[in-house]
Amino acid sequence: MPRLRPLSGDEVIAILLTCGFAIHSQRGSHVKLKRATKGVVQTLTIPKHRELDRGTLRAIFRQAVRFVPEDQLRDHFYSD
Repeated sequence: MPRLRPLSGDEVIAILLTCGFAIHSQRGSHVKLKRATKGVVQTLTIPKHRELDRGTLRAIFRQAVRFVPEDQLRDHFYSD
């Protein structure tokens, strides 16, 4: 079964930027990413920490999969 890779907030932000998201704002250590497709604004909030907890990574992955195809993200978040 694949395991979540240890990722930092900066790495997750870089992954999502390649999927069409753009940095909208930052408040403290949390960065808000947005993208607009077909009139729908999609928003994700990513904590900019050195290493994200597995539960946080899993939640970010689940939220991102609502907007981006899973096969596009799986290789970035999970190891074989």
